[in-house]
Amino acid sequence: MSTTPYAPDLTAGSAPTSMRPALAGLNHMISAGHYLATQAGMDVLQAGGNAVDAGVAAGIALGVVQSDIVNFGGVAPILVYQAQTGQVWSISGLGYWPKAARLETFLEKHGGTIPAGVLRTVIPAAPDAWITALERFGTMSFGEVAAGAIRLARQGFVMYPLMAEVLADNAANYARWPSSAAVYLPGGKPPAAGDIFRQTDLAASIQYMADEERARQGDGRLAGLAAARRAFYEGDIAAAIVKYHEQEGGLVTHEDLRGFSVEVDPALAIDFRGTRVHSCGFWCQGPALLQMLNILEPRDLLALGHNTAPYVHLLTEAIKLAFADREAHYADPRHVAVPQEALLSKAYARERLAMIAPDRAGPDMPPAGRLPAARDIALRVAGADDMARTDPRLDTSYVAVVDKHGNAFSATPSDGSYNIPVIPGTGICASGRGSQSWAEAGHPCAIGPGRRPRLTPNPSLAIRPGQYVMPFGTPGGDVQCQAMLQTFLNIEVFGMDVQQAIEAPRFATFSFPSSFEPHNAMPGRLMIEDLVDRAVGEQLAAIGHTVKWWRDRSWRAGAMCAVRHDLVSGIRWGGADPRRPAYAAGC
Repeated sequence: MSTTPYAPDLTAGSAPTSMRPALAGLNHMISAGHYLATQAGMDVLQAGGNAVDAGVAAGIALGVVQSDIVNFGGVAPILVYQAQTGQVWSISGLGYWPKAARLETFLEKHGGTIPAGVLRTVIPAAPDAWITALERFGTMSFGEVAAGAIRLARQGFVMYPLMAEVLADNAANYARWPSSAAVYLPGGKPPAAGDIFRQTDLAASIQYMADEERARQGDGRLAGLAAARRAFYEGDIAAAIVKYHEQEGGLVTHEDLRGFSVEVDPALAIDFRGTRVHSCGFWCQGPALLQMLNILEPRDLLALGHNTAPYVHLLTEAIKLAFADREAHYADPRHVAVPQEALLSKAYARERLAMIAPDRAGPDMPPAGRLPAARDIALRVAGADDMARTDPRLDTSYVAVVDKHGNAFSATPSDGSYNIPVIPGTGICASGRGSQSWAEAGHPCAIGPGRRPRLTPNPSLAIRPGQYVMPFGTPGGDVQCQAMLQTFLNIEVFGMDVQQAIEAPRFATFSFPSSFEPHNAMPGRLMIEDLVDRAVGEQLAAIGHTVKWWRDRSWRAGAMCAVRHDLVSGIRWGGADPRRPAYAAGC
């Protein structure tokens, strides 16, 4: 790789290479899943906050302006890069099952399913994750970084088409619970694009945390942050959650909430041709991206050509192999012996690469590596007309930040509001991420007290020493790692700028069990955006892939955001995906 400064082709008269330009800034850059969240983070940067302060501000704001797919009481896995030390930290941001949770309940009373509603609640982790990030790595108060979100919730924002579509499509789901209908079906119907959408209870809940913090700030910033945390996990919000669960047959207790805290650990990482790519732990699917890169590293990807049939085939087979390991081995390391070192080893990756035939699609669900043992993977096949499997749930967003000091922040907040009720009077849903556990005896991610589901949201961060630092990520359920892989390779191998890399046509396989209840699969299914030449799809079909097409740049293919800090020139480059209302901003 060249050591010359990274820059897109900005020569006069050159033809446009992307729908949007790659943005450039000398001081700060932020990219987030909604433009108002980007603005909330940018306001904090301009006020003197660092990357963590701004990332938390944007993340909380996403839980307002995308509250259909991100919840303030949801999940928020985070990576933080400290420029001064060079260390990358992971903040888990994922809750666990309440102490009263029993697998037998779901097997005997619910037929081995995890029903929508309060029974899929795990402990809300996002508030603690945001506050922990501020405590450990930030400089501002909770109230300062949450001010933008409070304003957007109280005063409202203009409803935009994608959220309006989600609310309309899920109107019957919201109507199941009066507390949800009161927020998302005002006047008995979902708000239309162009309406002003307000969430006054949510504004009051976040403001209550800020007020509790302010009452203790005389004792110092950390004491104030601790008071904000208690307001959620021990104060009025906790009381509302527990009361509702007691009334509706839920499992969450005061003890569950009071005893909760996220984990802060060194991030996992692998080396890809001199670039360190980081992930959160095996409690999420993030390490699958690292496995994919390890498998692909020995191959001359540039020689295959971008989005040619051999290239798409190779990546698809690598993805299937990594997801076979994800299904068999990934789980909460506090409860399951995950063979972490073996899964991320180069030697193991070479064994997996050797399983890929260049001229035919591999098994619909290839076997997982036996390290030293693996469960057999049975596929629950989706029906021929079940498009839900290839329409990844709108259930996540993302934010990336690099500040003037070179610190970086990468977070993937999530949790939709249409399969779990709003807690009355709070505007908050208590995390329904239990949908990513299994009601199946013997599964490594089976339901159990204190056990975490296997989370799809997974922020990433790439560092090439002396050259660049790049936080990047996307929503998209099981498509996340696939979109992140393609975008990273577009930059690292094919030399695209961040915006070109994000906008480039993508593809995704669904030949594995879904991470979401009911965990079905579409064996052999390969979805491709139709900006890829049809002849490529025909060649792939000829070697055994079941090819279907997404129209144009589809929101189903993810919504990548990335910020690349060029350490040679000092420029921060930002890109955001036009597939959804994601935007970048810098200065």
